[in-house]
Amino acid sequence: MATTPDEVDASATTTDVANAEIENRKKMIAACRILAAEGHSDNLAGQFTVRSTTNPNHFLTLPLGLLFGEVTESDICVINDELELVVGDRPVNPAVRFHLWIYRARPEVCCIVHTHAPYTAALSMAGRPLVVAHMDTAMFHEDCAYLSKWPGVPFGDDEGRIISECIGSRRSILLANHGYITTGTCVEEATYLAVFFERAAKMQLLVESMGEIQRIEPDLAREAHDFLLSPDVVAKTFGAWARKTSTT
Repeated sequence: MATTPDEVDASATTTDVANAEIENRKKMIAACRILAAEGHSDNLAGQFTVRSTTNPNHFLTLPLGLLFGEVTESDICVINDELELVVGDRPVNPAVRFHLWIYRARPEVCCIVHTHAPYTAALSMAGRPLVVAHMDTAMFHEDCAYLSKWPGVPFGDDEGRIISECIGSRRSILLANHGYITTGTCVEEATYLAVFFERAAKMQLLVESMGEIQRIEPDLAREAHDFLLSPDVVAKTFGAWARKTSTT
């Protein structure tokens, strides 16, 4: 029996979705290597999640107990939106629960990164939001929320609700007395923001130790924000970092 055009299209779509899932797994491991090289993985507090391409209510994540720099594709687990294991036999970080709240509220979000990178953690203790005052940090201009009071270890639904409401439609958030969260429509974008968040925190702390921060014009900051978050810039930057970490 001849194959109809609809059947061909359905088969192609299924193959594309499966291939995208495989590609996301590879990107996830590359991203973890990048974050480890940037100093985001000195303890077990970080989490990395990716929305599954085969089921939007399933999420790729890592088992509790592994640092970003040591994970492999075989370590990746799959959970559902109730934090129940779908694939894998090792427990995942229970703090991933707050990721699920963000995913539910933001269907465009396909990846979330959270760590306690040292400079971000230090900034989170200062009681001040992230200040955008340099071209290299302009991707956070009007796109970074600030949770001014720590709600406690984010194991429960209350913490997830508070965090998801505070981040709103922004891509990133600084959590007081805690760390950062970055989101993205792809693995590359969330990772890109995570790396630059820590660099932005480091720059801010350095400048504040010397004097007053000189802010940049909002219109110029918006222009730089859009340029730095263009898909081509994000993809090429992620690719360069991935190549660098694969050779070290």
